[in-house]
Amino acid sequence: MYAATSPSKATKVLRFPANAVHGVARIGYAHNHGTTRLAGLEQRSPLRVLFPNPATGDLPLAAIVNTSGGIVGGDRLDICLSVAEGGSALVAAQAAEKVYRSTGADCRIEVDIEVAPGAWLESLPQETILFEGARLRRRSRIEVAPAGRLLAGEILVFGRVASGERLTRGLVRDAWEVCRDGRLVWADALHMEDDIAAVLAAPAAFADARAYATAIFVADDAASRLNAAREFAMRDGIRCGATCIGDVLIARWLGPDPLEVRAAFEDYWTGMRQLTAGLPAALPRLWHI
Repeated sequence: MYAATSPSKATKVLRFPANAVHGVARIGYAHNHGTTRLAGLEQRSPLRVLFPNPATGDLPLAAIVNTSGGIVGGDRLDICLSVAEGGSALVAAQAAEKVYRSTGADCRIEVDIEVAPGAWLESLPQETILFEGARLRRRSRIEVAPAGRLLAGEILVFGRVASGERLTRGLVRDAWEVCRDGRLVWADALHMEDDIAAVLAAPAAFADARAYATAIFVADDAASRLNAAREFAMRDGIRCGATCIGDVLIARWLGPDPLEVRAAFEDYWTGMRQLTAGLPAALPRLWHI
């Protein structure tokens, strides 16, 4: 039911600073008699999983909460999501994740997603806010079976904009791996380290963007949705683009205002879920809180 773990990974000894935390959230959905139901749940502090009532006509909803209020160097969060054959579910972050300044150790977020044949899963993020000096390594490993469909994404904010803070140093590594039928079909990684200010300022890189968002749609018919995706992604004042590699449709945004990037991301997400799954063109209430 959950994403497979390799033997080498299962036997690996993890070492953290004495005060570090290792949060876990594993959520599995099954489909029986025409209804998607929760089939498995594991949670370890500081991660908790809540189940708000979904809007009428929408999917079963799980909300992942970090009760610690943020992550620091040495912390690790493991998130595993799975939906069995024929099921449909939405898993969302309850609030923005804050990554605090590190004295040297990296914090890690490991995301494993498995979507079975004929299943639909949305993994809806909120912003990851990178404080000055933060050190983040995040890896999202995804397996989508034939006839399965996934809509997933991430949003990065470089510094505490309301406080006038800019991210100038630290580490940001945000990596994706998408497999179909056990075969890697797309991999991508953003990596910035040490003099991050120079990369964010470079015209050929981030051009002073304060926020960066990615959304991926994985499906057998992803290529046929590319033109619509480009229309959904457009927003004045935001640099955006969309492309398709095999069965993976990727959209991205860069902008000076994190709220505008978030709004563009929302417009895209609601349009795509309605077009590709016939779902309401709306996001859960927790997105707007």
